[in-house]
Amino acid sequence: MNAHHIEFIRKAIKLAQHNMRQGHGGPFAAIIVKDGIEIASGCNSVTTNNDPTAHAEVMAIRNACEKLSTWKLEGCDLYTSCEPCPMCLSAAYWAGVSKIWFSAKSEDACFAGFDDSHIYQEIAKPANQRKIDMSVLLPTEGKALLNEWVNMPNKIEY
Repeated sequence: MNAHHIEFIRKAIKLAQHNMRQGHGGPFAAIIVKDGIEIASGCNSVTTNNDPTAHAEVMAIRNACEKLSTWKLEGCDLYTSCEPCPMCLSAAYWAGVSKIWFSAKSEDACFAGFDDSHIYQEIAKPANQRKIDMSVLLPTEGKALLNEWVNMPNKIEY
């Protein structure tokens, strides 16, 4: 195990601990690293910002993308104090993060009151069987919008 990996995961844990002890949010922090250099970090601020998306990993990704002036974090590693929830994992995939290093497992988070297993279960279900009611409206217009995107010559590909 590379000493840098240990250094960054310990830093994420200490950052989470500080965030939690200062009353700024839950016990979670994350750091984005590229080529062994810390690019950005983020802490959980769900309750302080009244923002359910303000998870540590999402905040770190936002901060890194802003700093690097890009929406792609290819070649970057994500160090996080806990295994990412479904939203944060999705954000890491969308950002193109190369590797995720985490300390506590999702089972540990569940024990501490942060259970996201129901979200994984819901995602696996067809849309019409999920607990949040989902309905399709104007599917032809929605598809036309996507077709317009497909045919745009000067679009920036994701």
